[in-house]
Amino acid sequence: MTKAALNKYQDRMRRVVNYIDQNPEADLSLEVLSGIAAFSKHHFHRQFSAMFGISVYNYVQLSRMKRASYRLAFRDNETVTDIAFDTGYEAPDAFARAFRQKFGQSPSSFRSSPDWDPWLAAFEPFETSRRKYMDSNYTATDVEIITTPDIPVALMEHRGSPKNIRSTIERFIAWRKSNGLSPSLHATYNIFHSDPRSTADDDYRLDLCVATDKGLDQASAGVESGLIPGGRCARLRVVGNPDDLEAPAMFLYREWLADSGEELRDFPLYCQRVSFFPDVPEREAITDLFLPLK
Repeated sequence: MTKAALNKYQDRMRRVVNYIDQNPEADLSLEVLSGIAAFSKHHFHRQFSAMFGISVYNYVQLSRMKRASYRLAFRDNETVTDIAFDTGYEAPDAFARAFRQKFGQSPSSFRSSPDWDPWLAAFEPFETSRRKYMDSNYTATDVEIITTPDIPVALMEHRGSPKNIRSTIERFIAWRKSNGLSPSLHATYNIFHSDPRSTADDDYRLDLCVATDKGLDQASAGVESGLIPGGRCARLRVVGNPDDLEAPAMFLYREWLADSGEELRDFPLYCQRVSFFPDVPEREAITDLFLPLK
């Protein structure tokens, strides 16, 4: 197969994954998905497994379950029953059995006290397949140099393995809700103090931030006042998987910075979470990366 033919083949398969990600509640039967790829339904399931290392059935189920689990953990205003129906199950009991089989917890137990270790293990083949073929390619034209103002924030530090970040996110969301700092009115930022590839788990640090100049109590549930200093920044918009920013960050450091002639300012890489999964499909989540410049 020529390179052009291979690229065309892979593009047809990527169309399927994009459709699944953008339409989790739609009819995702073998007939529908093979039609999107323009492949025979008699062979499509083997083609999908060969390319992504996971069956199309498991991919669809995990895609739906990922959105469901995020809604359970981070959207406590949504009922388990509504989430079950939206995930494609005709009855909450069927959803509960499937959820427990995948993650070892019932939906209600996961909502009250998520165990993220089996959850991460269940999604490893799903995320591996996505990283292999779905990473975006960035160019210098995707980067914009802007000047930002000072941004006063309230921040909660996550210290420890990146695998445990979701537990810190739960606490941060709960604190925001109790203080009336909704994402629609108060922008959400993350400050990346560490590179997870070269930092020991015990030393890894990331700050979860919400833009506010509201004063804080001395002991405010592990939250303190901070500041994202204004200045020149290279901004790269990332559309898609909000959990894996390593590829766009490496593009900024390894390719864009080397060719730009710019010098870095003494402040870490940070991002703004512009639109959130699961409020939007994962492929439509928007994250702006900021690389501070002199």
